[in-house]
Amino acid sequence: MTGGGEGSTGAVRAAVAQRAGLVLRAYRSESAIYGVILVSALIGIGWNEDTDLEVLGFTLGTVLVFWLAHVYAGAIAREEAAAGETRWRSIVRAVRASAAHSMGLLLAMVLPIVFLGLSALGVLDEYVGYYLALWVGVAVLAVIGWTASARRGSPWGFRLLSAVLTASLGLIVIWLSALVH
Repeated sequence: MTGGGEGSTGAVRAAVAQRAGLVLRAYRSESAIYGVILVSALIGIGWNEDTDLEVLGFTLGTVLVFWLAHVYAGAIAREEAAAGETRWRSIVRAVRASAAHSMGLLLAMVLPIVFLGLSALGVLDEYVGYYLALWVGVAVLAVIGWTASARRGSPWGFRLLSAVLTASLGLIVIWLSALVH
């Protein structure tokens, strides 16, 4: 292998690592935690009465609307023109910053939507798809809790406690959503 090939492979690896880092940072944001809870609540509301395709559409639509509302609110809150900056440039900068900040809300629905989609396509049984979509949200919350505790340098016992408490929040939301609806 030539040196040029190794360099391009290294550049690809660096680009992939950079994108993976962005995704991981988005998953540990408050918008991702809120998104996981929101998606779990939406699935918990519809799983007993609606078809898997209806729950999938309802979840996608609702999360997209909430994300747009977050982007709009964040852009309004951030919009300040820097010295010499045009009004449109400051608006675009505020929208981009807000969209990046709230990206976790969109990422939060990816895994549950995969299972709902497989169920809607008939690959999974309807109830298996629902349960997997709900439990993957709980698992994501557990991972978020574990990694947040690990970032603070906590010993494994506190990491486990953080994971259990964070996942329990997801379980409580799912239970409350089912109870209310």
